[in-house]
Amino acid sequence: MDLTSHFRRMARNNLWSNDRIHRAVTALRPGEFEAGRTSFFPSLGETLNHILEVDLYYLDMIEEGGEGRGVFAKFRAFDEAAKLAEAQAACDRRLVACCDRLSEADLGRQVLSDRGEAGQVPERIGDLLAHLFIHQIHHRGQVHAMLSGTSVAPPQLDEFFLDYDLRFRGEEVERLGL
Repeated sequence: MDLTSHFRRMARNNLWSNDRIHRAVTALRPGEFEAGRTSFFPSLGETLNHILEVDLYYLDMIEEGGEGRGVFAKFRAFDEAAKLAEAQAACDRRLVACCDRLSEADLGRQVLSDRGEAGQVPERIGDLLAHLFIHQIHHRGQVHAMLSGTSVAPPQLDEFFLDYDLRFRGEEVERLGL
């Protein structure tokens, strides 16, 4: 498997994982989405908004959209779980499409990374994608842990890549068009 294939699969895993997390979060009882919790960000809502905001920032870099840190100024946090889930799904599909367009040569190509006062830093697209996926996994894990203290059990998130696991995720893969 080449690296572009790996990133395409990671983008699809990201869509699937976020769908599972957001389906759990939208099933929470009133007040649980915004309730204070112990984690890097103090609530499920703040953590999930952070994931989306950073996804948009990195996608802008990779796609050379030119917004840079303006993504952060433009972003408005969602206070409704269902609307946040819709926005994340749209972003995830955009990431899948972006990865599908990339060639192996694109992964080594440098694009500018707007780091505010630190300036414009050239970064390889492959490195930006690797960072983006690690960032998502890191914070999704925090959401997963926070769900343990709610009325909704955290969903299984590691049944995606292996053929053996298809029996556990077949309906979702079909529903999501993966």
